[in-house]
Amino acid sequence: MARWNEEEIRRVLSLYFIAGSVNVTRPLDNVLHEVINGGATIFQFREKGEGALKTDQKEQLARRLQKLCRGVGIPFIVNDDVELAVKLNADGLHVGQDDAATEQARQAIGDGLLGVSAHTVNEAKEAVQAGADYLGVGPMYPTTSKDDAESVRGPEFIRTLREAGILVPIVGIGGINISNANDVIKAGADGVSVISALAAEDEPQSVAEQFLKQIKAQS
Repeated sequence: MARWNEEEIRRVLSLYFIAGSVNVTRPLDNVLHEVINGGATIFQFREKGEGALKTDQKEQLARRLQKLCRGVGIPFIVNDDVELAVKLNADGLHVGQDDAATEQARQAIGDGLLGVSAHTVNEAKEAVQAGADYLGVGPMYPTTSKDDAESVRGPEFIRTLREAGILVPIVGIGGINISNANDVIKAGADGVSVISALAAEDEPQSVAEQFLKQIKAQS
């Protein structure tokens, strides 16, 4: 498999849904199906936090979600679990600053899509040098989806990264909803990552459609 080209990456980052079983109140399979129908362009399986599934149960859920993604041709990304990503031959892997080292992650997944979280200009530059295909930048706004969330950076931080010469695809994350997604795209992001604004909704398909309209309006 050839490395992803930058144009492809920018396109798939548009509406980036992230979730694990702890983020939903009904089967994640059902929620993901609805979000995909609403236009999600990529999905990241992030099984973390109190009550998260482990080992075989985690793998079984991941396989079901991967099958859903493959059925419609959107990338299936694994968060911070190199072994699982390799075992499933996932489309990619996303790691944070405290997760697997970027260079090791790149080596493990070969030409797969590699995303790295960045909270400072230096972190962003180091991630790109180590082989990151895209950066997850945030938190854009206050968020309750992550217990270990960094301090809020705001959309202006994306402008700072662009001005510092960071040209790789960027997806904003953290507290993003329908009312503020526009500002993240305007600041220079290629897309928005969403957890609770979709996972906690009763009608995630409708909300995903609204997100996509906002994003396309700024593209």
